[in-house]
Amino acid sequence: MTQTSPPGWHPDPGYTGFGPRQERWWDGTQWTDHLRVPPAAARSRRIRIGAGITAAVVVLAAVGGGVYLLNDDSGGSNDSASSPSASPSPGPDRQRGGPGDSGGNGDDGGDGGSESPEQDQPEIEKGYATDLASGISIPVPDGWKGESGMGAGVTTGSYACPGDTDEKCVRGGVFSAPAEALKLTTRTAKATAEKDIQANAEASYGEKIYGGITSHEELKSEAVTVAGQQGYRVRWKVVTKNGDDGYVESLAFPSPLAKDVLVVVRSGFDINAKAPALSVLDDMTKGIKAASGGGSGGGTDA
Repeated sequence: MTQTSPPGWHPDPGYTGFGPRQERWWDGTQWTDHLRVPPAAARSRRIRIGAGITAAVVVLAAVGGGVYLLNDDSGGSNDSASSPSASPSPGPDRQRGGPGDSGGNGDDGGDGGSESPEQDQPEIEKGYATDLASGISIPVPDGWKGESGMGAGVTTGSYACPGDTDEKCVRGGVFSAPAEALKLTTRTAKATAEKDIQANAEASYGEKIYGGITSHEELKSEAVTVAGQQGYRVRWKVVTKNGDDGYVESLAFPSPLAKDVLVVVRSGFDINAKAPALSVLDDMTKGIKAASGGGSGGGTDA
């Protein structure tokens, strides 16, 4: 096929080799920002969460009250997001040619022109950070940065971490990933949130970055509805040895894509005049929704 190939879904020419291979829409002239999980993979439990995704999801570790994107061994950098929509823009390989062209990656196993971009698969949405693995979208407030992909992150207020100035911390951050990707094996939303909060707190304000946590106070432990799903959240206030104290929250709920897959949303906010108000976290939780094209689930009641 050449650049005159008809519109259709084809393997993403920008695929790095990590995570499930996605497909990108070729509009007959150029590659677009429309991405989807191939139907064959989606039909098998909509999106299969297993050892492959566990290893390949970009692990999002909460650091300094927010989210710092800790890569696997891909060698890339995800410590900041390009825009709220965070859709991958066409790279050099995509610009050179169409599906299957020698200027791309040479793989032409797509669906051809039989379908349109509007499919029942998760899509990256403007104004949201979309977690394609979990099938949810997190709102990106004005002035914040969003990161979409196999896991999602939303951050604001970058600064040098007090315990290690070579590391980057943020004033506030929210990120999501499948529970299995965080090696959580608990089966209920409540058990998962209760299990994760300690790890979340240690990753956010732990020994390396803030000198460790000297004490914590539980502020919330309650059921909550998120993206139309019955979930549970636990929120702590933590006191650190160095730097600012903070709030951390672990929220768990079933994926809108597959009820047997639990999603974890980790949040961390500094307690500082420059940090966002805690009410922003509540508003973001209320705004979490099923990703467009990624399944049912309406508003939230957080």
